[in-house]
This record gives sequence, structure tokens and C-alpha cells, in this order.
Amino acid sequence: MVRVVTISDTHTYHESVILPHGDILVHAGDFTFRGKEEEVRAFGKWFAQQPHKYKCLIAGNHDLSLDGAKHQEALNWLYDDCIDTRFIYLQDSSVTLEIDDRKIKVYGSPWQPWFHDWAFNVQRGPKLEAIWSQIPEDTDLLITHGPPQGILDLCDHGEQVGCDDLLRRVKQLKLKLHVFGHIHESYGFEEINGTIYANASSCNLRYNPVNPPLVFDI
Repeated sequence: MVRVVTISDTHTYHESVILPHGDILVHAGDFTFRGKEEEVRAFGKWFAQQPHKYKCLIAGNHDLSLDGAKHQEALNWLYDDCIDTRFIYLQDSSVTLEIDDRKIKVYGSPWQPWFHDWAFNVQRGPKLEAIWSQIPEDTDLLITHGPPQGILDLCDHGEQVGCDDLLRRVKQLKLKLHVFGHIHESYGFEEINGTIYANASSCNLRYNPVNPPLVFDI
């Protein structure tokens, strides 16, 4: 078994999160409030210091500097204090991790349906469908910032706001684990047809980092 420790939506409160041991540490985006340089640098330094064999990260809608013209500069901030090659930023890309005699293919993507004109927003429909079509068929562990439609995507006002195009794509795959966040109030996990879906939001709706990491053996 490979142990995966999952967090998301820490919003600069990462040092308040108590991380259990594991092989892979996953952060599903929104590690900052607004993607400022000091926020990105502080998180990158902390993330690189964690003892997990591999550390995989994607951006979220709050991580504004990772989207657009400042992307490369923001990546430099993220990695400036890090010489650990096991710290892996994913953006519509994949990596195969080797742990003992196991290989785990991880794919990460930060996009989500349009939400208040923040980062990595795409209108629902063909553009999002094209983004999700890039997820490789042999993916074991999928990291997205937002949830699929109808799965751990219920807002406090009663609306399910997940992405239906993402749902259609994950139904075509044989994922072991799909990690996301974004909708703080739907923290938790469930298993559907052999795939574990995990909303790993560390902060609650009031941006208090009260939700513990979710841990899975796959």
C-alpha cells in the first residue's frame, strides 16, 4: 500500500496543520489568500521541509500569481528555498512516482468553473471539457482544485457547484483517488464505484484551519 496524506485550502495557515506520516503529500490548491510573493515563498519553504517521500501541489483560484503573466516568476518564488526534487508542482501535467515496488501516476490541474473572476476560471462547457480530456487514461491519483458535480460540492446555501464536465471525465477513468477542495463546507470523503473522492479542505467556511488531513492507503 501507498499512504497518501491530503490537504487543500490552507490559505496561509499551513503551519497550523498537523501532518501524519505518509508516502505522498498532496495539496489541492489555495495555499495562499491572493498569491502574493511573501505568501507563495512562505508556503514553498514549509512544503519542501515536510518529510514525505513525494510532495505534489497544484494551484487554486486564490493563488492568483500562478495564473497568467506572473506564472514563471511565481514558480520561482515557490521553489527559491527548495532544492528538493520530490516537491512537484503540477499544472495540466503528470508524474509517475515510484514507492518501493509500486508506481503511482499522478495528474494535477487547477481549473474550475468560473467563480468570481479569480484565478484558473473557465466557463462551463467546451473549454472545460477540453481541459479534462487531457487527463491520461492510466491516471491513478487525480488532483483538481474543484470537485466534480454532485460529489462533496454542496455550498452552505444549498447549491451543488461542482463541474459536470469533470464528473463525466472521472467516470471514464479508473482512478484510485481523486483529491480536491475549493468548497470548504463539503470537507470529507466518500467512495463511489471503487474510486475514493476526497474534499481535503483544511479551512472551514470561516477560513479557520480546523479540518485535519485526510489519509488514504491505495
